[in-house]
Amino acid sequence: MDTGFDLREHGGVDLFLRDCPTRAVLDLIAGKWTMLVLVALADGRPMRFAELRRRLDGVTPKVLTQTLRALEREGLLTRTLYPTVPPCVEYRLTRLGQEVGGLVQGITDWAQANSAAVRAAREEFDERTARQLPGATA
Repeated sequence: MDTGFDLREHGGVDLFLRDCPTRAVLDLIAGKWTMLVLVALADGRPMRFAELRRRLDGVTPKVLTQTLRALEREGLLTRTLYPTVPPCVEYRLTRLGQEVGGLVQGITDWAQANSAAVRAAREEFDERTARQLPGATA
């Protein structure tokens, strides 16, 4: 399948190609829980696991753990373990995490500002398709 202009010929990457490493970064950032963790930590204040879990209503401990590990692995956040009883662990965005967190904040701001319009479009679409004759194709 031809994806058009191939940046590899010029020393770059082509994110439209399946093996492009940029896709792994996009997959991580585009995840719902990743985006919410980035926004929750965007103010620069470190947060503990329990704080993040309370902040991210609906996230399971397993999914939050996986998300935090993935962000740490990719260099977007740091995990600091304090030798106390019980152990205290704090999470904070790195410089790289702050950078992408600012971009994600813009997306979440847009989503909040436009959620009513998106919901209205969805309802209009659903009503329109419900009126179509059975068996009709789009």
